Amino acid sequence: MPTPAVTRIEPSPSAPMVQSLISFLEHEVQPMIVLDPDYTILAANVAYQRQFGSPGQPVTGHKCYRISHHYDAPCDQAGEHCPMKKAQELRGPDRVLHIHHTPRGPEHVAVELRPIFDADGSITAYVERLEVVRSASARPSEEGLVGRSAPFTRVLAALQRVAPSMLPVLLLGESGTGKELFARAVHENSTRATGPFVVVDCSGLTETLFESELFGHEKGAFTGATSRKPGLVDTAQDGTLFLDEIGDVPLSMQVKLLRLIESGTYRRVGSVETQHANFRLVAATHKSLEHMMAQGEFRQDLYYRISAFPIALPPLRARPDDIALLVQSFLRRAGAGKRMLTIDAEAMAQLQQRPWPGNIRELRNVLDRACLFADDGVIRVEQLLAAPVEQGAAPATPVRGDSIPLAELHATFGGTRKELAAHLGLSERTLYRRLKALSIA
Repeated sequence: MPTPAVTRIEPSPSAPMVQSLISFLEHEVQPMIVLDPDYTILAANVAYQRQFGSPGQPVTGHKCYRISHHYDAPCDQAGEHCPMKKAQELRGPDRVLHIHHTPRGPEHVAVELRPIFDADGSITAYVERLEVVRSASARPSEEGLVGRSAPFTRVLAALQRVAPSMLPVLLLGESGTGKELFARAVHENSTRATGPFVVVDCSGLTETLFESELFGHEKGAFTGATSRKPGLVDTAQDGTLFLDEIGDVPLSMQVKLLRLIESGTYRRVGSVETQHANFRLVAATHKSLEHMMAQGEFRQDLYYRISAFPIALPPLRARPDDIALLVQSFLRRAGAGKRMLTIDAEAMAQLQQRPWPGNIRELRNVLDRACLFADDGVIRVEQLLAAPVEQGAAPATPVRGDSIPLAELHATFGGTRKELAAHLGLSERTLYRRLKALSIA
């Protein structure tokens, strides 16, 4: 016998509309459920049961927050945005990005909830549509965006909103926050996902070189131009053009960039023929473009053209809950096809205490260096000390949480080095390594 399309319970006679909704779900391929106003799941289609339910255990009759979050109370009582509560207030649809429990582990899920009204205008049920977000992982992953903290989830929700549109996106954030990965996620969630994703590094390019790289050039356009060369705008046709560090574009070139964005036309260097461009624009910078405009270093008209949808990426220090997840992801990537690498609790705790001025890039570099010293496959505090902290980062804290830096403690401690090691709860060998890393031993 064929598998029924819907797992169901009988609707109450007072809610005849529910039966129609159940029939509607039978034809939907996206995971969908019908809820009553008391959060009880009245019906769920096969896609929902397969992606979010436990094998052999129907979800109908259970509270949605129990299935999705393993909570004992609705989301809003657990400090989260509850789409049902919001839809009830708005008397209209609501969308939210949540982390749901699934048979595969926690996953980012886009939720859309719509109220259903009876003839008297009262809400009799809700239809909820769910979609797993594939562009980011809430579990350790060997590639792509990783995170589950509130700041990360807010950015991911904004990305999911804007990606299907053609609005230009401006990614703002410190160096090392993963702007290119977020830009790629915008591309992969857009209607142009099958097209090319082309990166233009705007840093360090002279005016002539920038124009040639972006627009291409004709043979003989300048010394060394021995043949026609297509530009990156050509390469990005029907795809996404990512202008990384757009704040570094020379002022004299900004007017040509503005013309490209506004008219969709350009000319190759040395040509009078007009070319037509067709791309989605994503730009990024770690600079304050508002400050640059005030100083006359960035065109105001260009700024308003590229910043239709700005997204501020959080620094790593604003998402400490993601550090363990990122560490596990980087260790998986470092050990891919090789030995498995792990990190002990003490070393993980130290990583979670650092301010990370270099953000995720700095964390990855510290782990890459520490891996070279982890001969037994386990990263400990001494391996982190062997991997120097980047300039501006906080020094390693003593094991017992003492606030006195090790160098100062060594200089002022009245006992022997053996006694100092005992005071810190370290072996003499470990203490020697730490002192050596500080150029004291």
